[in-house]
Amino acid sequence: MTKPAAPKRRLPTSPFKAPVVPGPKHFAVGDQVTHDMYGLGRVIGVEEGIAALVDFGPAQMRILSPYAKMTKL
Repeated sequence: MTKPAAPKRRLPTSPFKAPVVPGPKHFAVGDQVTHDMYGLGRVIGVEEGIAALVDFGPAQMRILSPYAKMTKL
């Protein structure tokens, strides 16, 4: 197995802009969401900064932060 490549360092004198890092996503109880694997769902519980409990119909899943595959509708 190989290790993933380390991120490139940005020099302070570089004429190129630093890449924009998106802020953390925040979900509230009642938000309708979509997940890449589970589909449409509704947030039924939130552990601030840790996880969100989402009802996807036939199953309830605990989605861990940073919620890479989940977006708010």
